[in-house]
Amino acid sequence: MGIIGSTIQPFKATAFQKGKDFFEVSDEDLKGKWAVFFFYPADFTFVCPTELEDLGEKYHMLQQMGVDVYAVSTDTHFSHKAWHDTSEKIGKLEFAFLGDQNHILANNFGVLREGAGLADRATFVVDPDGVIQIMEITCEGVGRNANELTRKIKAAQYVRENPGQVCPAAWEEGSETLAPSLDLVGKL
Repeated sequence: MGIIGSTIQPFKATAFQKGKDFFEVSDEDLKGKWAVFFFYPADFTFVCPTELEDLGEKYHMLQQMGVDVYAVSTDTHFSHKAWHDTSEKIGKLEFAFLGDQNHILANNFGVLREGAGLADRATFVVDPDGVIQIMEITCEGVGRNANELTRKIKAAQYVRENPGQVCPAAWEEGSETLAPSLDLVGKL
């Protein structure tokens, strides 16, 4: 999947967000910002609310890091609102939920399940230039970890802000980084 390093495709979607009316979101709204697209199969399901609640616990930290968060499923914005209004876990979430009933986003990101009309459990991190820097896709029964997502975003932001530096495995903010060079070849 040659999606890493590619630019997100144009889109428009209607969003639901706690405390707001429905509103439109497009690729134009992302310019100059970091964004997470957090695809999940469907509203009113089982693993999805646990993942979304976990992500919600990191939402304010992500906002402080300059990251917008968009939960995306092929449900409508009306379904997102109904789920928000009836689920204790979902009702406390503050990030935007995008309706993708026309499958534009799921197709653009390559995560639409053929013949099912549902998105895979997938996460994409887009940089301020609209370039996809991180992706993660898991099988139906495996939930994601917002701590790991946050760590990866911090690493991507560090690399962007520090050209010539890379973050090694399990890098945490404040840890040593590497400067790739011939001097390191064969010594790691």
